Amino acid sequence: MPLPLAWLDGRLLPLAEARISPLDRGFLFGDAVYEVLPVYGGRAYRFDAHLDRLNCSLSEIRMEPVLDRAGWLAALGALVQGNGGGDLLLYVQVTRGVEPERNHVPQPGVRPTVLAFASPLPKTPAELIERGTTAVTATDIRWARCDIKTTSLLANVLLRWQAADTGTTEAVLLREGWLTEGSTSSVHVVRSNRLLTPPLSHAILPGTTRGVLLDLAGREGIVSERRPVSEAELRDADEIMLASAGGGIRAVTALDGRPVGSGRPGPTFRRLHAAFLATMTEFSTELPT
Repeated sequence: MPLPLAWLDGRLLPLAEARISPLDRGFLFGDAVYEVLPVYGGRAYRFDAHLDRLNCSLSEIRMEPVLDRAGWLAALGALVQGNGGGDLLLYVQVTRGVEPERNHVPQPGVRPTVLAFASPLPKTPAELIERGTTAVTATDIRWARCDIKTTSLLANVLLRWQAADTGTTEAVLLREGWLTEGSTSSVHVVRSNRLLTPPLSHAILPGTTRGVLLDLAGREGIVSERRPVSEAELRDADEIMLASAGGGIRAVTALDGRPVGSGRPGPTFRRLHAAFLATMTEFSTELPT
């Protein structure tokens, strides 16, 4: 559940009192982008990677950056401190703003709407690390620019709901016989001790935790390849891993009701997960108090 204070258009205020116009283009068209980033002990994890991706998403929808690095650090620092600090998950959203009438073509001179709020960081149960999680495959029905982190997430919602209906935690997406990603995560496959990850494209979000996983593979001496992964390779994988800002790194031990590898989190996952936990300070940026 979100914490009491939010940051809206330059000021900190109670989330329950935050108001956004029904004529906001984010509400009417999904004309908005967002970021989700974890905070460990008051430090923003992979802050610069998240900021770079936010600005890239803004550029792709023909918007300028709304704050510079110092401005975002100050805003998020105030939000974190106002909500008591600690381990949090921050949500940041930038919409094109409010126009006097509904119009598909944006009008010049509109002031963006900028919102950020915080929730307690979800804790991954020890049992999930030891036993892994489950997933189902699904056809990737999303639009053609999944590399933009837009708030237009209806397809992701339906795909994640499809997984929930089967009692699993994620939908692993396939497009014309090739792996793309999950409905809420990046997907990584281990075969013959090699970590395989689909290359970046318009069909894949450049995940920040995906980047961490690939960096850690290099540190750990695990060979990794960024290349297309076929459905056959996915189904015959020794290990499958999910990576996301809110969920960290998780092992998939059953796909479509069938065990992945031994049916337990594998050795590559265990090495990478241990290395991931050790980076929570190293890869983090101190927020202003």
